Amino acid sequence: MSAQNQSQFLNVIDRDEAERRFHAALNLEPTGEETILLSESLGRVLASDVVATVDVPNFDRSNFDGFAVRAADTFGASESDPRRLTLIDEPISTGVVPSCELAPGMAVPIATGAMVPRGADAILMIEHGDIEGAQVVVKKSVASGFGVSFAGTDIARGQIVLFASQLLTSRETGVLAAIGVAEVAVRPRVRVAVISTGDEILSPGEAMQPGMIYDSNAQIISDAVHELGAEAQVLGIVQDDAEKLRKMVRAALETADVVVLSGGTSKGHGDICYHVVDELTEPGIQAHGVALKPGKPICLAAHHGKPVVILPGFPTSAIFTFHEFVAPVIRRLGGVPASEISTVSARLAVKVNSQVGRTEYMLVGLTHGDSGELIAYPMGKGSGSVTTFSHADGFITMGRHEEIVDADAEVQVQRLSRDLQVADLVVVGSHCVGLDYLLGQLQRRGFDTKFFAVGSTAGLAAAERGECDLAGIHLLDEQTGEYNRSYVSESLELVPGYGRQQGIVYRAGDPRFEGRTAHEAIEANKNDPECVMVNRNQGSGTRILIDQLLGTKGDRTASKGSVTETALPSGYAVQASNHSAVAAAVAQGRADWGMSIFQMAEQNGLGFLPYRDEQFDLVVPRSRSERPAIRALRELLADEEIREALRGRGFRL
Repeated sequence: MSAQNQSQFLNVIDRDEAERRFHAALNLEPTGEETILLSESLGRVLASDVVATVDVPNFDRSNFDGFAVRAADTFGASESDPRRLTLIDEPISTGVVPSCELAPGMAVPIATGAMVPRGADAILMIEHGDIEGAQVVVKKSVASGFGVSFAGTDIARGQIVLFASQLLTSRETGVLAAIGVAEVAVRPRVRVAVISTGDEILSPGEAMQPGMIYDSNAQIISDAVHELGAEAQVLGIVQDDAEKLRKMVRAALETADVVVLSGGTSKGHGDICYHVVDELTEPGIQAHGVALKPGKPICLAAHHGKPVVILPGFPTSAIFTFHEFVAPVIRRLGGVPASEISTVSARLAVKVNSQVGRTEYMLVGLTHGDSGELIAYPMGKGSGSVTTFSHADGFITMGRHEEIVDADAEVQVQRLSRDLQVADLVVVGSHCVGLDYLLGQLQRRGFDTKFFAVGSTAGLAAAERGECDLAGIHLLDEQTGEYNRSYVSESLELVPGYGRQQGIVYRAGDPRFEGRTAHEAIEANKNDPECVMVNRNQGSGTRILIDQLLGTKGDRTASKGSVTETALPSGYAVQASNHSAVAAAVAQGRADWGMSIFQMAEQNGLGFLPYRDEQFDLVVPRSRSERPAIRALRELLADEEIREALRGRGFRL
């Protein structure tokens, strides 16, 4: 061994410095892809973004057995003062497209999972309605939207549902199946050559001899490799013979992405591993001796960007150092980081309600507060959602006697998997396909991102409370005509994003909209009961524009949980949660118009009447402005190639 390498071992360095030197000599970018069947994809890592080609659900779906109704027809109904509706005796079953259209004062039987007919905006549960002759006796009022999963609410056509570098667990494969994917492009498995060395080593199954030990390291390391989703190539045992070891290491360097040896890292006379590795690799050994217990003798080397590691011979030291230095490299080469399954304490972000008498499990996403504590965000979309489970970090359990868990309460979160951890960048607020693109670029750069669509107003509030790293907003100040800036307090920083265009979307060729401006079209049609709109959720920036266009200024009040529909367009009470759901409703004929961004109209082949150019910006708590993922996002927004890609998607910079 050279004097330089002997010095490296005598001059033990700390763990972080050893890792820095090691990584600096490696090429850690994943390369290549292969297409495999979805049925074989569990545990693999996506090579490219997956874009939904269908809506999930792809129709307005009933969540209960009961009756499809107009919510307004049920207002005020009770056991003592029921309402009576005319029964359409054409029960709607699953897998059937309804032939009827629901007029005011009518109801039609419907099964769980069946398609909701045009005209209906809610489901009356079967236990709250009785059939008496040709009538349905309604014994409870329902709000607009109750019992209905609207098309595109869970997953919308054109939405990026999974990003490149995502590890495919059962949650993600469920998402892929839900959008009809049969084959998927994944990263090739990282190939890890495992070599055991030493004259004293026997293979399991051989007869034990004095002074010998069984080779447990090869089994431990190869299984740990498989647990990481990589492929172990166990090359066997090499005695202390330099030439035989040279041949095996050369062969491993030709065929594997990572080479791992165990044994032969100390200064003993018979240890030859580091001599062979030093002479065969370029730039060679980066660290030999690290301040760890156990694991001090580890040797870290590189060969033209390929990692070569000699682990200590003692099994405990070998597996400890494997997980400290080798496992992170394998994960970087092949995909996603891992963490132990655990129960962690967190602070609940918002108050949640539960039903007394049952134990409830609530899926949550985890983020860090400004002081470093974990914050649990309840995740919505209901029991039928595919994406909720795939995006959750864990769940909290509410006991059968708990009705309310207050905001800021301490809760115990059970992690769903050892592979889940708090994201590097937690984003809340308004959704935009441009933001999707930026998050995908961050994911490619090694940052794990998570997004919660809660609307501009709720996103701004979460940023104020220090419950996220970033919030997307597009809030118009009607007094100044300026977007976003007046809403940003001293504790927040505005990061300029991009411009986009909001307008009225409608089915191309509809004479009620063709050739008109947005103002003209809405003025002509807003009082037509046959011209049905789809609204946006309260608190969203788009809802502000809709109310401005309609002249309501958002001043309508709620009545028993639903918006009073008097003098408002038909469908006003139906609130979609994102631009994609609006476009899906119009494209499928469930509504005739709505407000969305230009990109959604183009993507769904809809007509578009421009209404307003707006600014979609990002808000960052000042306490988090220097986090690595935030700095990386700023760099993306300043990168001309990224800016040109956004322009190509129709955004204005």
